[in-house]
Amino acid sequence: MTKLSPFNYNRRTTNKVTVGHITIGGASPIRVQSMANSNTNDIEASIAQAIRIKEAGGDLVRFTTQGIREAQSLKLIHEKLQTQGVNIPLVADIHFNPKVAEEAAQFIEKVRINPGNFVAGKITDYTDEEFAAERDKVHEKLRTLINICKQHKTAIRIGVNHGSLSARMMNRYGDTPEGLVASCMEFLELCQLENFHDIVISIKASNTLIMVQAVRLLVQHMDKAGFHYPLHLGVTEAGEGEDGRIKSAVGIGALLADGIGDTIRVSLSEDPEYEIPVATLLVEHITKRANHQPIDGIVVPTYNSHLYERRVTHAIDMVGGNNPPVVIATKKGNYEPMPEYIIEENHLPMRSLSYPELNNQILNELKTTPQIVLLHSNHTNPVGEMRAFFHRLISENITAPVIIAGHYNETSTEALQIKVGADIGSLLLDGFGDGILLTNDNDKITNEAINSIAFGVLQAARRRISRTEYISCPGCGRTLFDLQATVAKVKAATSHLKNLKIAVMGCIVNGPGEMADADYGYVGAAKGRVSLYRKNECIEKNIAEEEAVEKLLALIEKDKIEKQVLKQTYNQPLNWSKTR
Repeated sequence: MTKLSPFNYNRRTTNKVTVGHITIGGASPIRVQSMANSNTNDIEASIAQAIRIKEAGGDLVRFTTQGIREAQSLKLIHEKLQTQGVNIPLVADIHFNPKVAEEAAQFIEKVRINPGNFVAGKITDYTDEEFAAERDKVHEKLRTLINICKQHKTAIRIGVNHGSLSARMMNRYGDTPEGLVASCMEFLELCQLENFHDIVISIKASNTLIMVQAVRLLVQHMDKAGFHYPLHLGVTEAGEGEDGRIKSAVGIGALLADGIGDTIRVSLSEDPEYEIPVATLLVEHITKRANHQPIDGIVVPTYNSHLYERRVTHAIDMVGGNNPPVVIATKKGNYEPMPEYIIEENHLPMRSLSYPELNNQILNELKTTPQIVLLHSNHTNPVGEMRAFFHRLISENITAPVIIAGHYNETSTEALQIKVGADIGSLLLDGFGDGILLTNDNDKITNEAINSIAFGVLQAARRRISRTEYISCPGCGRTLFDLQATVAKVKAATSHLKNLKIAVMGCIVNGPGEMADADYGYVGAAKGRVSLYRKNECIEKNIAEEEAVEKLLALIEKDKIEKQVLKQTYNQPLNWSKTR
């Protein structure tokens, strides 16, 4: 088995799983896929969408399968695609009802089940006996599905979602990466008992840090147990436009850089075929590192890949220490979106270095002379080489702040978003870097766009919130409103609000859970009806869609006023004449 290194790129060794005419894992290329957002019962629209996904380069397409009717529709879609000579494996996306999975598994190539809602559980505390009894119920349901899958050579994706972790796992582990991993490992152990191995695994979250920590932790647990199942990667509810692309590149790219991942999906609140080129570019950007010149880094003994800890640095001006990471601008032009966050490069005591230059003389100078390091790399694997640099500084107890420099030559803004997200985002998720300096040789991409990407990467890596963040699902057959139009409408009304996270979710399947990290949620409740949430608490139910944005703004304003009143009250000096 290939040993993974934080410095040298190698694909993790996994089992080969057959899904229709393709394989996932083993020596197979990293597969890219998407999910239809058509109504599964609209056969012709679903067929057309599957064809567009395949023509865009997709290897698989997933359809929401809420009930038996949708399972039967999926059978028709599968048959008609085959009749038309369109050979693309179909995946049934199952929530809540194992019977639907059993139906769909008889005629499509793969079923995706969610351990969080495979068997309904209770909300109260579980004793050890009750916890074990619930596992037995899960095993009973899973055994029936596995037997059908064995008979029809159907693969299973065990898809654990941060937003729908079972009450049982929440009770024992809390809302943590450990809970996500425990949920997944339990299902893998049950599959082992049934001698079923046609399995692909995913752990997803809208929070990139949680997603990356959980997957890294899962790989450690699987390696210890001798499990080598292929992994599917994705950041749920990533959003659309620049934010969706950067967020996906940060989360997925960090794991691909580790050598983890056998199939990916970039979840955008856009037409599903638009996801494929983004995913393809991300895979190509990472896999070109294969067989690179080895990097002789040494891992710091205290390094833990699945626990976030920011590297300790001292502050120089606004850089390092407890300051949030900054964006360094070599030139602003007429663009100053957040001037308090952008620092001119020539105002700082800065020294440009790369890992090969890090000799004993320079190490001694960094220990004795206060200066900011501008870290760059020309290596085929810049992430690995820069990680080696940071590990060396930590081992030498050097606390100089470091600006991560990314130098590119892209003509496409989308390509720059994805590559910067995958490269610099990976390091930020590791706790490395006190700022970003981006340069791009091609002047087709403006300084405004470059600065926006830098701030977007900091935000996607959860290192600095500088603008409104939108958590929005990509849409599927369960979506209860026009998702793209709704996201645009909510953005237009709220983009002026700073340091807020707003979720726009098409339905309640993952909505309340996945948006728990958001400040406010706008969730489809029924056709033409919306429910509003504060965190994961429903504040107003079944509002008419045409009133929902206005009511969302009113809720935000009400909370803002209440916070101001509380702050003013708290800061008032006590009137001792009235309290004696």
